[in-house]
Amino acid sequence: MRTRPLALLSVAALSALILAGCSASPSESEASPSASASADLCSAQVASGAASEAVTVTGDPGTESTASFTFPLTVEDLQSTQIAEGSGDPLQAGDIVQFALSAYNAETGEKLGAQGYNNDLLPQQISPDSALGQVVGCAKPGSRYAVTFPASEDQGTPAQVYVIDVFGTVPSAAWGDPQAPVDGMPTVETAKDGSPTVTLPDGDMPTEFKKATLKKGDGAVVEAGDSVLVQYHGVSWNSGDVFDQSWGKQPFTFTVGSGVVQGFSDAVTGETVGSQVIAVLPPSAAYGEGEINESDLTGQTLVFVVDILAAAKPAAQ
Repeated sequence: MRTRPLALLSVAALSALILAGCSASPSESEASPSASASADLCSAQVASGAASEAVTVTGDPGTESTASFTFPLTVEDLQSTQIAEGSGDPLQAGDIVQFALSAYNAETGEKLGAQGYNNDLLPQQISPDSALGQVVGCAKPGSRYAVTFPASEDQGTPAQVYVIDVFGTVPSAAWGDPQAPVDGMPTVETAKDGSPTVTLPDGDMPTEFKKATLKKGDGAVVEAGDSVLVQYHGVSWNSGDVFDQSWGKQPFTFTVGSGVVQGFSDAVTGETVGSQVIAVLPPSAAYGEGEINESDLTGQTLVFVVDILAAAKPAAQ
C-alpha cells in the first residue's frame, strides 16, 4: 500500500507529489492507462484509525478550515476518517477529481499550507492505486476527510495530517461550443469519448505557427505560468502518423511557458478552460531543425489537438 504524502513541506510544493507521473513532455508521455470505471474505489480506501479520528476540524466543508489535534500525534500507518459526507454520484476510477487540502505537521501541529481553495490546484485522475484514491475512495462530492500519513525516510518528511475536501469531477474532454472551421487548417472529428481524429488538407505544409479554436469553453483564460491539465493528440504533418497522445493514457499536466515546446504552450495561451484547440507547429515552434536536436520529431511540422480541462494559478509562496 502506497503511503506517499500528497504534498511536500511548503505551500509552493503542495501539488508536486499530487501530480507526480502526469508531467512527461507531449512527445514522451508513457503514462499508464486509466483504471476502468468499474474498479472498486470503495474497497481501495484505507481504514479509519486512532490517529485520523483524533483530528478535529472546524469550518464548513469546501472552505479552508482548521484542524486541531494533540501533538506530537503518533501516526503508524495511512488512515482516513470521513468528517462530512457529500451527496451525488460516488467517484469512480478514472474520474478527474477537483479537490482541496490543508496540510499539518503531525509532530509539531504546524500548518504547512493549503491548496485548492483559490484555483491553485489542478484536478487529479483518481484510481485505486493513487494516493488520492486510497484516502477518499468512492467519495461523494462535498465530502471531507481527515487523513494521516506516517513519516517517510525516503522523502525526508515527518508524519503529516491532511484535511481533504472533495469538490466533484471535471469532464475528460472539451465541453465548449463548436466554432466555425478555419480554411486551410486540418479538420477534426471526435469519437463519443472525445478522442479526436485529424485529417490533413492537401497542399504545402504551413511554415508559420497557426491555431484555431474548435470548441469555445466557458472557463478561465489560460495565461503564462498557469498549470494546465489537457488531453492532446499529436500528428506529424510530414508522415500523417499519430506520434503521441494522452488519450488511452491519462490527461497531461504542464506549466505554460516551460517544460514543453513553445508551440504547445502557445496553443493554449489565451484560450479558455473547456476549449478544444488545434495548432500547427512548424519546426521553429516545435523541435527545430538540424542535428543539434536529438528528437525523432526534429524538422517535422506537428499538428496538436488540445482539450483544455483545467487551469490553476501558481500557488502562493
